[in-house]
Amino acid sequence: MKCRRKFLRFFPKGFADEKYWHWERGYKWRAHERWVELLSKTQFEELLKAKNYTEIGSRALRTLSGTNLLFSFESMALRDALKMDVGSRLFATGLYDLVYGKGPVPTKLQLWCDTVAKLPKKQSRVLTHPIATVFGFIATPRKHIFLKPTVTKRAAAAYGFNFDYSSKPSWETYSSLLEFAAVIANDLADLRPKDMIDIQSFIWVMGSDEYS
Repeated sequence: MKCRRKFLRFFPKGFADEKYWHWERGYKWRAHERWVELLSKTQFEELLKAKNYTEIGSRALRTLSGTNLLFSFESMALRDALKMDVGSRLFATGLYDLVYGKGPVPTKLQLWCDTVAKLPKKQSRVLTHPIATVFGFIATPRKHIFLKPTVTKRAAAAYGFNFDYSSKPSWETYSSLLEFAAVIANDLADLRPKDMIDIQSFIWVMGSDEYS
């Protein structure tokens, strides 16, 4: 209830608040719309068939334009990795399997983490929780959620949820975050969260210094 009151103090109308759209939901939803425009399943498959892996990477990065979801060092590390042929190929095929591939989510998520771990590293490491979760979140916000470690750990502590966190991205940590998201969604059902964008935004408000 304390966390709920904090959220409503900033956004009195909850997820329907106009300020909430401008501050939190709007730019994330626009990123999703860019994904649909640039990397729909049909477009993605055509690019894969043509082995145009570089273009897939370029489009994926463009979906994040205008967002602050990744730190600058993470964006740079990912861009450096995608400049290399092996990096762009691994990224493109792995990302398709995560978003559009068949199979259970735990298997797909773990394989994607393994793929990100194999991406070439120039300076900063590529395998971070934000990089491992941002594209699933943008592509399918009804299914996937985005993980910012420090903020999420703070939010979980404030909420009284035992978040099973490990610094190495994996299904185990991600599944714990999904459990946290499910608890929040149930507790806030009367506020009608639309998808994981709303749940992630609530977590952000709970744990970010921007809302202290």
